Amino acid sequence: MAAPASRRAPGPAMPDAPPAPARPRLLIVDDDEAIRGQMKWAFAADYDLAFAWDADSTLAEARRFDPEVVTLDLGLPPDPRTATEGLRLLKSLRKDLPAAQVIVITGNPDKASALEAIAQGATDFYSKPVDLDELAVSVRRSVHIHRLETELMAARRAAPPALGGLHGRSREITRVIELVRRVAPSGEPVLVSGESGTGKELVARAIHQESGRARGPFVVVNCGGIPETLIEGELFGHEAGAFTDAKRRRIGLIEQASGGTIFLDEVGELPLPMQPKLLRFLQAGTIQRLGGGTEHQADARVVAASNRDLAAEVAKGGFREDLFYRLRVVEVHLPPLRERPDDIPALAALFLGRAEAAAGRGRLAFADEVMPILARYPWPGNVRELENRIRSAAVVAAGSTITLRDLGLGESDVRLPTLKEVRDQAECRHVELALALHEHNVSRAAKALGISRPTLHALIQKHGIARPAEES
Repeated sequence: MAAPASRRAPGPAMPDAPPAPARPRLLIVDDDEAIRGQMKWAFAADYDLAFAWDADSTLAEARRFDPEVVTLDLGLPPDPRTATEGLRLLKSLRKDLPAAQVIVITGNPDKASALEAIAQGATDFYSKPVDLDELAVSVRRSVHIHRLETELMAARRAAPPALGGLHGRSREITRVIELVRRVAPSGEPVLVSGESGTGKELVARAIHQESGRARGPFVVVNCGGIPETLIEGELFGHEAGAFTDAKRRRIGLIEQASGGTIFLDEVGELPLPMQPKLLRFLQAGTIQRLGGGTEHQADARVVAASNRDLAAEVAKGGFREDLFYRLRVVEVHLPPLRERPDDIPALAALFLGRAEAAAGRGRLAFADEVMPILARYPWPGNVRELENRIRSAAVVAAGSTITLRDLGLGESDVRLPTLKEVRDQAECRHVELALALHEHNVSRAAKALGISRPTLHALIQKHGIARPAEES
């Protein structure tokens, strides 16, 4: 006869069930109670929900709930007929929750407010009445983007620090830093190209510091700032009596850089008669002082830079072709600041810290409206212009907050991107995130994105996304 159930011997312990994965967190902001009810019905099965109806309740819930996605009605009290309060709230959310994806909803038929919201960093927008099925797709995609960006930010925080004076996390400056690290130990000549103000000397110094010559001298020569009649003596030196005022022998800058690096800035300004002598040094490692008949060994690595198109100068006959190719064994191109806006917040914070100390000011901060304008200003003077504007603003600012007026900028200085441009940028960023997180494995990245391999290849080609030489 079987023992009563209460007296049965205990069987082996069952393992604990794995914890259920955390559900995505969705904050719904709308002043219409009926719409909040509809949204609750549509999303409660798949999301943890929080609700808000004005700016105060939204900011309180955002701090408490830390949502991954926010649906934001732009028409909020005190004036629901306009988007003023919604846009102001969007700025606060983007500042307080930089990784949160904000989907804006507008009942205003004028698309200008929606475009402004996209320009301020909203992920998507919908006009009322909202198709809940379409919105559900956008929310799912936004959750995925949030998680990708959160993982990528964690990976970037664990990445090596900026190299020397090169700062930034954009893919453009990251490529430069990686190339500098590979090139520096080789000892080969390097040509650094880029517009004025992009930081070519910083790249040259980083190459020197990362090389085996870091303990040697780093000598800077501005080829455009030395008169043509003096540049030979400056570079190669001269013997006593070489000319009227040459009372004693002078060692030139190339010899002074022996054991280290000589940086020839604006090498495109070098006079044609001087170019064969520089070529001779690059080929044989020897120089001849002005007024002397003996060649001398000089062991200096050459890093050159130019903001001019040297290939075009060669075609015009203004620069020797053989010297050009000898200088450009490796080329490091520095992109202009307008092509790497992702670096602007970090650079601005760096320069503000320096400016505070230089101006003898206490802690300074940028006004809320400043960073979106800095990110979209074209920066004709590049990084140098950004630093100089911030230095000036730190001096003239009346209080502890730096405004657009202090920086000498206004909204008229910035072109609002078209919606197509914004969507293309978001698409490119999303594809890059997927590739980075899946180590550029096309199959896994395409699966994560919910598209086919051919479609992903087409997107990579469309956006000019750089890939490793080998792909999976």
